Amino acid sequence: MRQWQIFLHFSYLIPIIGLVFWLFWGNCVILQPNYESDINALDNASINDEKSKGFVSFAFPEAKSSKTGVSVRYAPCEKREWFVLRIKYGQAQTVADAIIEDGIYVYLAKVWKDIRNKETGKKQRKLFPFMNLLFAYMTVHEAEKYVKNSDVSKYTTYYYNHFVTDENGYNPPLVVSNRDMEPLIKATSLLDEHVMEIDLKTCHFLSDELVRVTGGPFEGITGRIARVARQNRVIIYIKGLESCITTAYVPSHYLEKVGDKQ
Repeated sequence: MRQWQIFLHFSYLIPIIGLVFWLFWGNCVILQPNYESDINALDNASINDEKSKGFVSFAFPEAKSSKTGVSVRYAPCEKREWFVLRIKYGQAQTVADAIIEDGIYVYLAKVWKDIRNKETGKKQRKLFPFMNLLFAYMTVHEAEKYVKNSDVSKYTTYYYNHFVTDENGYNPPLVVSNRDMEPLIKATSLLDEHVMEIDLKTCHFLSDELVRVTGGPFEGITGRIARVARQNRVIIYIKGLESCITTAYVPSHYLEKVGDKQ
């Protein structure tokens, strides 16, 4: 009887002990390392070394057909290069879909632009292909096929490099290095409404110094600073193109000098 009375006297401690045990066990579970998350984080980690000179390696977005949903992942290949294709106005997505459905990776860079509604007279913001260009990662043979002998050839031509001439005195098709494509893809894939397309001739650079963005959504992008829309922005320029891409405003504490322009 005495033992039973003692048990009843201390019975109120049972829920407390259970709560302590639950909290301790829960904390043990929470504190266990999430190895899967760590691995995923490493897959998407930024790579900074002397050879990359500050450019960030990141996962290129999938190229997906808007018609069939077929998608293609970017995969480096020694035989393929980034060809710049000029597309007839309004046909960029059609051409992109056709090439993607053949298993070839393309990137259609888009920027926001203001247009005036003919009916209401009001301005609207819409996404448009950058310079009506399509960046296609393909072989020379594949490029020739889509420009000269395919269903989309009537919409497609090469964008020629007017800074170079071949042995016959002609300008060759513009080919872009992977190093130059990375910042373009990184900036435009954000679909940030403050990312702009501007004419290179009207771009007022503040200096010849190259800077690297060290934080924020544009981290890793390297370029020169220009004054655009009353803000300091980093300019993403591909040699051979008439226009360039600007980042949105980047705070000065996110900018690091890395040298003079190349």
